[in-house]
Amino acid sequence: MTIATSHTPESKKINGEHILINMIYIAKNVDLDSGIELTRALEYWRRYFEENNIASALVISEGYFVQSFQGTRPAINIALKKILDEHSTIFPNIVNIEEIESRQWNGFLVKHLTSSAEDEEYALKSFSAGSDYNPYLMTSAQIKSFLTAVFENADSNKS
Repeated sequence: MTIATSHTPESKKINGEHILINMIYIAKNVDLDSGIELTRALEYWRRYFEENNIASALVISEGYFVQSFQGTRPAINIALKKILDEHSTIFPNIVNIEEIESRQWNGFLVKHLTSSAEDEEYALKSFSAGSDYNPYLMTSAQIKSFLTAVFENADSNKS
């Protein structure tokens, strides 16, 4: 009988389980409506991320998604593959992947930006490259700053 050693700390390092990754992507929602289908998809991903110890911050506005998710290297790679396989119609565009020392987000944060003055300040005045909100026109640095600004007052962020 052989003893499996895949659960030892050293063997976990073989696949990068000790390295935290932050990945940010943008996408256009062309398939899910803004009602029940989107709500179901968000709940599915909230549970999936929770089960796989992935933290996430997602902004939804005008049919666009801007999402940062943070977890171990293998967990992020598997999640990305799952997103590509299951949601091919949104075709995520990765704008940034980096190793991080600690998670910026805690849990599964979601913000729906509306046409309110506060939300327009996030979406248009501070970070958009044009007069209309379009994350495809934003640089990766603008997108990172945008996510931080949107969620800076969220109760579940780290201080």
